[in-house]
Amino acid sequence: MSQNAPNLQELAQLVNAQLIKVTDAAIRKVATLRDAARDSISFYMNTRYQGDLQNTQAGAVILRAEHAADCPTSALIVDDPYHAYAVIASHLHPRDLAPAGIHPTAIVAEDVQLGENVAIGAYAVIHAGANIGAGTEIGSGCFIGKKAVIGANSWLADNVSIGASCVVGSNAIIHPGVVIGADGFGFAPGGGSWQKIPQLGRVCIGDDVEIGANSTLDRGTLDDTVIEDGVKIDNLVHIGHNAHVGESTVIAGCAVVAGSTIIGKNCIIGGATAITGHIEIADGVTLMGMTGVTGSIREAGVYASPLPAQPVKEWRRNTVRYTQLDEVFRRVKSLERELENLKESEALALHQAS
Repeated sequence: MSQNAPNLQELAQLVNAQLIKVTDAAIRKVATLRDAARDSISFYMNTRYQGDLQNTQAGAVILRAEHAADCPTSALIVDDPYHAYAVIASHLHPRDLAPAGIHPTAIVAEDVQLGENVAIGAYAVIHAGANIGAGTEIGSGCFIGKKAVIGANSWLADNVSIGASCVVGSNAIIHPGVVIGADGFGFAPGGGSWQKIPQLGRVCIGDDVEIGANSTLDRGTLDDTVIEDGVKIDNLVHIGHNAHVGESTVIAGCAVVAGSTIIGKNCIIGGATAITGHIEIADGVTLMGMTGVTGSIREAGVYASPLPAQPVKEWRRNTVRYTQLDEVFRRVKSLERELENLKESEALALHQAS
């Protein structure tokens, strides 16, 4: 929570809002409409919460102009209340920064390059040749491999692993348990066994990227795995070797992107989506949750493939019918041919009769 409580004029300037019903309330935190007190600010977008808006005790509410009449307190008028709320919430509740310095239990190689005001937590290990940008925080138990590069003002939470020679840009947020730069899943069959293929590429991550807890990004086989600027990755996401994720794409939890897949810019990948390897997905594609993608998508748009939940008896019947689709298709084609032959015979008979 911010120690300095800004007034409403300051918050309005922060999000370029029109301020109405101005009070002298000092805002210290964000809260829901129902739970807010005079030192809190909330936001309103959904009419199902109109009653909460009309009865809120918040010091101020962020909303659109058409809802201002229902607001009993100060209002910040904006076009996009949710985005403005996110900006103000980040301002009022900044992350607590660790003090600069190296914890006595951390192991840092002699030739590691450290920028100004770097913080390195307990039991972190940073190998030779690594480069850590100014203002970056390395959490407790982190592992930074040889010649890895971390940009300025990034935050690696506890127990993050960055493999050798991998690159993370500036202003990154990497949550606990993330593994960047483990070997890709590369094996060549032969002789009744599987021969491991050395994974010689890197993972290269741009600026302003956030990666959720326990996600994994594999290093490339020969080329690099690439995550462009502004990408946001949720928890428990897997990115396979040599994949390329375009700028400002967001990927929700438990999604899987197989190797050598190229995902365009400004895409939205829903939770538990599975994307096969060696395909391309165009810019501006939205994949709804649990979508299975088995081929390239060439045009922007919204795509989905999962079946909704059904009563188990109905699901079993439909599953059996699904397995019979090929047989039904063959029978329909056979019937179509028989019908076509019958029509030709009738036409011939009419011609001969005339």
